[in-house]
Amino acid sequence: MAWNNQSVVTEFILQGLSGSWELQIFYFLFFFIVYAATVLGNLLIVLTIMSEPRLHSPMYFLLGNLSFIDMSLASFATPKMIADFLSEHKTISFEGCITQIFFLHLLGGAEIVLLISMSFDRYLAICKPLRYLTIMSRRMCVGLVSLSWIVGIFHAMSQLAFTVNLPFCGPNEVDSFFCDLPLVIKLACVDTYILGVFMISTSGMIALVCFILLVISYTIILVTVRQHSSGGSSKALSTCSAHFTVVTLFFGPCIFIYVWPFTNFPIDKVLSVFYTIFTPLLNPVIYTLRNKDVKDSMRKLSSHVFKSRKTDHT
Repeated sequence: MAWNNQSVVTEFILQGLSGSWELQIFYFLFFFIVYAATVLGNLLIVLTIMSEPRLHSPMYFLLGNLSFIDMSLASFATPKMIADFLSEHKTISFEGCITQIFFLHLLGGAEIVLLISMSFDRYLAICKPLRYLTIMSRRMCVGLVSLSWIVGIFHAMSQLAFTVNLPFCGPNEVDSFFCDLPLVIKLACVDTYILGVFMISTSGMIALVCFILLVISYTIILVTVRQHSSGGSSKALSTCSAHFTVVTLFFGPCIFIYVWPFTNFPIDKVLSVFYTIFTPLLNPVIYTLRNKDVKDSMRKLSSHVFKSRKTDHT
């Protein structure tokens, strides 16, 4: 706690994506459109799943929660980044910086558990179909979603347990558009090697191990699916391939950034943009374009809303 007395930094400067004013105007328009599409796309999935009775199944229940997390993940830093493109001084308070780190790891940890839960759901549906509805009950689904948030909270708290008390008394420029833990702890006025090792063992290695387990899980599912040739198996293969695409897009950048936290690569900013902005946008695109039930339900919901508005006007 004595370190707190040495902390004189009250705000951090975010270097953003570019120093060029012309590029910042372009980025403002581009990321504003991407963010709006991300929020609207994921919100549409949540509303569609909630309103359509035939989508009230374990798989879509988990998908709806994934869309909610993705919508939140896209919102913890992107609105400020968009506003900063029009600002000359891109600063964030110390408390705001810590808040961004907390929500990044809260939502990231929750999404990891939820993706594992979705893999478990597909494994049971394809490899243990007779026991699927018994195991994946409503209680089990709610328990898995609750577990994802609990794990996310504990993971975020473990990342901040030592970070909030680090002394920040000198450099305060963060080489990114938001506060990310590997970049922030490098600015501390003490040796952060031990903290870096701790971060690797929790964030980087957990992401790597979970990704390997998911690859094994989907490999087992793929082998099982290939042993069948029915239409249902083709549908299952399409669903699982969509799930695995999302898993790869989410885990790839996280593993690259957090396994080497003290090494700056030029591609780090691109990867940060990818897993905080583009992945939440690609998820609804991947799931809707490859899922006939979701697309049909969205058309039904849109038609219902359009008819309701037409009736109101007449």
